[in-house]
Amino acid sequence: MGVERARFVPGDDSSAVKIDGTALAAAVKDDLRLRVDALKARGIAPGLGTILVGANPGSLSYVAGKHRDCAEVGIESIRIDLPDTATEDEIRRAIETMNADPAVTAFIIQLPLPAGIDPTAMLELMDPAKDADGLHPVNLGELVLAVPGGKGSIDTPLPCTPRGIVEMLHAYDIPIAGTHVTIIGQGLTVGRPLGLLLTRLEATATLTHSRTVDVAAEVRRADIVVAAAGVAGLVKPDWVKPGAAVIDVGITRVQNEETGKYKLRGDVDPAVAAVAGFQSPVPGGVGPMTRAMLLKNVVEAAERP
Repeated sequence: MGVERARFVPGDDSSAVKIDGTALAAAVKDDLRLRVDALKARGIAPGLGTILVGANPGSLSYVAGKHRDCAEVGIESIRIDLPDTATEDEIRRAIETMNADPAVTAFIIQLPLPAGIDPTAMLELMDPAKDADGLHPVNLGELVLAVPGGKGSIDTPLPCTPRGIVEMLHAYDIPIAGTHVTIIGQGLTVGRPLGLLLTRLEATATLTHSRTVDVAAEVRRADIVVAAAGVAGLVKPDWVKPGAAVIDVGITRVQNEETGKYKLRGDVDPAVAAVAGFQSPVPGGVGPMTRAMLLKNVVEAAERP
């Protein structure tokens, strides 16, 4: 992928190797740029559509970033922006427009949607073949049905963050098959699909949640830890097996009481780096790879016959 690889050594108590998501994402984009050029030479112009409802600052920023990423690799952008007063019927019509538009190779419905709008019902209206986020029930069902052991390809879009995490592990030669993985969080976008994907790759995956009796005990026996709880600094050094690979998905804005300034913090205490074998930073870890996988899903959709 164009980055220096390090081999995972269980039990190595040296300072953790940083899993550089920014560098990995740049390498993915370099590859995608070439593939987009090849598609355009065949008369195929990949396009990403976005449906944004309302003016949530985070959503506005995420959507703008996705379209900037598209421009970097030559993917066309198609946007439908609706006010936060949009009705369910108006959102349905926007989805129907994206489904029917030949310029839209794949698209996303930016979440969260306004109160009173059922996101699952909206996702179900999408053409599964145009699902850039890999969250349509049909595509998640394909992941459930996928053959264990990773034999054969999955020809439907994969959820972006889980796919990005797996590519990060592969890029740093961190074994998956035969390992124990503890995932903190069981959300739709990360925990649940990641558990399915890792199980397919012959890991033993444990999902923890708010009712798990002893999360720390589950983490301590893991070769790979994925923290996706959205609680800043949750994972402490004494939770982590020496040499484990720690992937930090969480991102929280934490205010400095003295300066009043905000800083992004992950779910993993920075001191974990003294114990872990590998650790992804926040920012610059999972986030860039999630966005790169969205682009990859679009390009792969365009490449399918």
